[in-house]
Formats: sequence, C-alpha cells, structure tokens
Amino acid sequence: MSNSSQNAPVALSSTAQSGAADYPGLDDWRQRPIAQQPTWSDPEVFKKSIAELSVLPPLVFAGEVDILRDRLAQAADGKAFLLQGGDCAETFGDATADKISARVRTILQMSVVLTYGAALPVIKMGRMAGQFAKPRSSNDETRDGVTLPAFRGDIVNGYEFTPESRAHDAARMLKAYNTSASTLNLIRAFTQGGFADLRLVHQWNKGFTSNPAHARYESLAKDIDRAITFMQSCGADFEALKRVEFFASHEALLLDYERALTRIDSRTGFPYDTSAHFLWIGERTRDLDSAHVDFLSRVRNPIGVKLGPTTTGDDALRLIEKLDPNREPGRLTFITRMGAKNIREKLPSLVKAVTDSGAKVLWVTDPMHGNTVTSPNGYKTRNFDDVMDEVRGFFEVHQSLGTFPGGLHVEMTGDDVAECLGGADPIDQEAFLTKYESVCDPRLNHMQSLEMGFLVAGALAQRQQ
Repeated sequence: MSNSSQNAPVALSSTAQSGAADYPGLDDWRQRPIAQQPTWSDPEVFKKSIAELSVLPPLVFAGEVDILRDRLAQAADGKAFLLQGGDCAETFGDATADKISARVRTILQMSVVLTYGAALPVIKMGRMAGQFAKPRSSNDETRDGVTLPAFRGDIVNGYEFTPESRAHDAARMLKAYNTSASTLNLIRAFTQGGFADLRLVHQWNKGFTSNPAHARYESLAKDIDRAITFMQSCGADFEALKRVEFFASHEALLLDYERALTRIDSRTGFPYDTSAHFLWIGERTRDLDSAHVDFLSRVRNPIGVKLGPTTTGDDALRLIEKLDPNREPGRLTFITRMGAKNIREKLPSLVKAVTDSGAKVLWVTDPMHGNTVTSPNGYKTRNFDDVMDEVRGFFEVHQSLGTFPGGLHVEMTGDDVAECLGGADPIDQEAFLTKYESVCDPRLNHMQSLEMGFLVAGALAQRQQ
C-alpha cells in the first residue's frame, strides 16, 4: 500500500466534480496536503461513484443546519448543553431498526437525565448516519506474517482480513450514502412520530435488567410523570413534548465524499455539506494548512475540531481565524480530548487564550479518546473511572476560569456490550470474550452511558447553583 495519501492530495481527487463546482474557492483544498485518504483500487469505479453522489438528493437540509447553528450558539452562551453520542465507527451490518432505536433511546434517556438534573435544554446529536470512516495510525495491518491495508471503515473497505475485503472500493461510498439515508429516515420517524414523547419515559427503560443506573432513571421518570400530571391538570398543552430535534454528525474524513454531497443553498447562495448537520475535523487532520481545514472553512455547517494535549493556545487561535473569521455564534466547537492525566494541566491555557481573544466557541469534552488502554487479555479498552475523571477535570477547569462546559462527546451504544471496564455494575475483562463487538474503538454500553448521564447532570447542577 502506498503511503502517498499521508502527504499529498490523492491524484483521483482532481477529477471529482459536483453541482457546486463554480463556487469560489470550494475546491482549493485539492491543492493542499491531505492525510488519511484511501487509495482507490479502481479509478473508473471512483469516477462513477463521485458522479452519482454529486446528483443524489441531500441527506440533510440547509434549514436544519441553520437551526443547529442557532442551538449551538445558545450552548456557547451557557444556555444549553450539547450531548453528542454514538458508535466509534458505524457499520453497514449494524444499521438495523433495533440497533438504531437502541442508540436513539439511550441518547434520549441521557438527555432527559441531563435536562431534569441541570435544568438546561439539551441539544441531541448522534454520531450516526455517516460515521463510516476512521483515521488510522498506520496504512497497513499485519497478522501472522500477512500484511494488508488497514481497516478504514465500511465506507472504504471491509473488516474481514482478506485481500478482497481490505481493497479500497469506491462503490462503498454509495452504500454509505444509502445506509445514511435509511438511518436518517428511521431517526426522523422515531423522534417525530411519538417514540420520543416525554410522556413515554418509562417505556424507554423497558427490556433492561435491574441495575443502579436504571433504578435511578425509574425514580426520575416517576418525578417527571408527576410533574406532567400536575401540568395537565392545569390545562397545559403538551404538543411540544411529543417530538424532539435530533441532529446527525460525523468526522469529515473522506473529502471526495464530503465534496460530492456539497450543495449550494438556493436561499442563501452558500455551500452546505449535506452529508450531515455537524462535521468535525479530527486530531490527525487539523493542521492549519491541510485540505480538511480548508474545505470545512468554506461550508456553512457548524464545525467541530478535536484538540489533543499537544494543542497550544496559538493553534486554537489560528484555527478560529481560519474556520470562524467572522466570529459567528454557533459556528465553531472545540472538542477537547486530553486524557484524564492531562486535562487539568493542558486545558486551562487553551480556554484562557481563546477567552482572552474575545472569541466565543462551544467547549465540549471527548473523554474517550485520550483514555484508551490495552487490557491484560489483549483488548483495546477504556476504564470508566478514567473517562469520568476527564469529565470531572473538564468541569473543574471551566469552573475555575468562569467559562461554560458546554457539551459531552462520547462513543457509546444502546446495546449490552462489554468494551469499557468498570461502572456501577462493573464490566471486567472476562466479559470481553463474549460481549466485545466494536470493530474499532471501545464504547460505553447502555448502562454505562446512562450512569455517565447522571454524573454529568450532577456536575452541571452543582455549577448552576
């Protein structure tokens, strides 16, 4: 496998076109250094796939994107909280109604816990309907003396360790589009068709075994029931409780795919990347002069940037200048991924530099990626205590600086998996042998996610006092 994709634009990219081809500067990213891109096995399949993607209907709409930007502006102002959760890497095989509904239900439960505990509106956003690409630390993987291309997510190649599966197949981008469309369709049905009705909070808890997190949730649900009954007796209209806003997000990694789904909005005349409402730039692709930063600086979507422990205050300020030169409320989110050992030491200087500059970004914590370890029996995992310690450190830093800890970005699932160690009903490494399902990074299971919701709600409530 060639390493050229780590240092220079993929040659095939120059052939890609879309309906937004004439917008000034939108294709300047093609002349910039680009990392983490596939080396497609068949140029003709690539060209045909891009041509088809370029004329397919948008997955999300510009008006929805604008609504999200307004909501994120409220969070940056301390008047709302962002909850962003979902799979580390979605797979085509797991895009089933049961698994999608379980993820949505878990996010809804966490948001209810946060809203009730902290008395703040919660913006609900899934790492869903597009999170099919993953950056890799190496282009290749070797097993038993056999070297093949690394798995880069279902949008690029398959997880099975065979030459056929690991080939970079551009036709998979069309499969990713279609899977995203069906996932979004189901999410919209769930969140607008009665599934998310706040009067059904008890039903979201059905089917789970008794444990501390679910017991606390049942107690909270009873409190909500009593409050709703009281309000109904007073003649209140609960139409707003029947549905919720739910937004889709993913890492904008495959720029040919993102570019092909970019459309010019007829109302505003601006380009929107219609693959998702919210897109983020990863720690590996956030170099200021990189193709990823350049491309996302030109679309109207709200943008996130992952910031690791090596990020300097100057790095943050230059990213603001590039991605949010007009200082538009809700435009830019900084997602910090420092690790529990670094968060209290590294984050303050970043927050202070941004605050002193007068810029207002939304600060969100990703407590997952800086806390990855290998279990004694060889599984990639995270300790729940470390994850929560980073969340606590995030809140402590913002409390000390008088700034707002505006969100939580977490890799989680609605299923009963065993991938992260610990929790109130603890997962041990032996459970990995039968319940470890992730094809990439370890996720919190349903119970651990709900437990996290209560802990974060407590931290938010304490801050509000």
